[in-house]
Amino acid sequence: MMGHLAITPILLPFIAGVVLLMLARFSWTLQRWVALASVLVQVVVAVTLLLAVSKGDMLVYRLGDWPAPWGIVLVADQLAAWMVLITTLLALPAVVFACGGVDAQGRHFHVLFQMQLFGLAGAFLTGDLFNLFVFFEILLIASYGLALHGGGATRTRAGLHYVVMNLAGSAVFLIAAGLIYAALGSLNLADLAAKASTLAADQLGLARAGGLLLLLVFGLKAALLPLHLWLPRAYAGTSAPVAALFAIMTKVGIYAILRTHTLLFGSAAGDLAQLFDPWLLPLALATSVIGILGALAASSLAKLSAYLVLVSVGTLLTGIATGTQGIAAALYYLPHSTFSAALLFLLTDAIKRRRPVNGDRFATDADLPRHALWGALFFAAAVAVTGLPPLSGFVGKFLILRAMPGQPWVWAVILLGALMGVIALARAGSSLFLAATPAPQPDPMPDTPGPSAAPELLSIGSLLGLILALTVVAGPAVDFANATAIQLANPTLYISAVLTGKP
Repeated sequence: MMGHLAITPILLPFIAGVVLLMLARFSWTLQRWVALASVLVQVVVAVTLLLAVSKGDMLVYRLGDWPAPWGIVLVADQLAAWMVLITTLLALPAVVFACGGVDAQGRHFHVLFQMQLFGLAGAFLTGDLFNLFVFFEILLIASYGLALHGGGATRTRAGLHYVVMNLAGSAVFLIAAGLIYAALGSLNLADLAAKASTLAADQLGLARAGGLLLLLVFGLKAALLPLHLWLPRAYAGTSAPVAALFAIMTKVGIYAILRTHTLLFGSAAGDLAQLFDPWLLPLALATSVIGILGALAASSLAKLSAYLVLVSVGTLLTGIATGTQGIAAALYYLPHSTFSAALLFLLTDAIKRRRPVNGDRFATDADLPRHALWGALFFAAAVAVTGLPPLSGFVGKFLILRAMPGQPWVWAVILLGALMGVIALARAGSSLFLAATPAPQPDPMPDTPGPSAAPELLSIGSLLGLILALTVVAGPAVDFANATAIQLANPTLYISAVLTGKP
């Protein structure tokens, strides 16, 4: 079993998706139980995979037993296992929330959900640039269906913008891969890293052009400025469980930037070393600023939540741009930012359904049923999203700032971003919970325990529990993040494991 562990996180959602497709004509209850069971098993496998690589080992799986670089390889190192675990932990509360009734708004929700997980796991585990493109396309095709799930003019317009932008990105990805293959004669990541330092001078231009196009593509996936315009409307316009799952989508782009930044264009890459450095930090800080301004100007909680995702993207890439210590801090902060963004999206939908006239817009409406409960949950989510103590977001931002002494611009953007986030969420909370009429409007949405209220509270509580758990185990989690960053700083470990089979 251990020999096949690296491919298991990819196979499980694919098989579940096929099974759910065959069950499409059966009852929703059966489909929901199959979907829940599948994600639970995926969580167990992800934990097992993380434990298997936690001591620094790398699991390399050669499909068809073809040796690298000639065959397709999957590589499970500490970074890949960390990303797979975060994805599965996020997927569980998202699918629970969807089982409250959102999944029944259209066909094949659970099939698309599993195909999305299939693409995400493949993107994190692949050791090949072309297959990274393939898994990108799989997860994007599934995300197109999920983004449009339930229909409606607003959702369709936002979804089409998202589709067009990502189709353009896919075309650029192919061009970038072609340029890199022309320069280096390979698409296996380990082989590319091994050849980068010995690249002939007449091929440097092609390789640099291909590398910068990769940064463009991955920046689009991560919603890095100026390629961020698709995100606020797409995330605010789709259904809550889809937006929650999409919290990991920007992290796919961040993962790809981190992987290529440390492996292909790391310190040992000769003339290609540090190719991303002149661009990464300025664009990361600018992305945070745009996210802050968008959050302050947002007219609804969904758009506010989407812009706060941009702030987290900028914060994470700021850490990645500043070396090994910053990468370790970003790796600890990454699950927190993912879970807290998903929490706010799910909470937004729960609040929206209980405000019969204005939904999540910042305007006076009827007082929420059980407003004390929802107000307390909103307060906890606001503390988590803005990185206030004592939760893990505070620890993550503190570590990122500690990794960058003597850089006042970085400190100013991160600290002012947190302050502006507090102001934006305080304004939102005042509009949603304090500026309310005492008498309900006609036919308000009831708030009684039932098939939709229970999954809402369970999924929201689960995400809060994950954030609290990350805070409680901050010591071991930071140690793991440091070990992962050190592993990434030594690309020869990855190259040796893939090309020679010796970890």
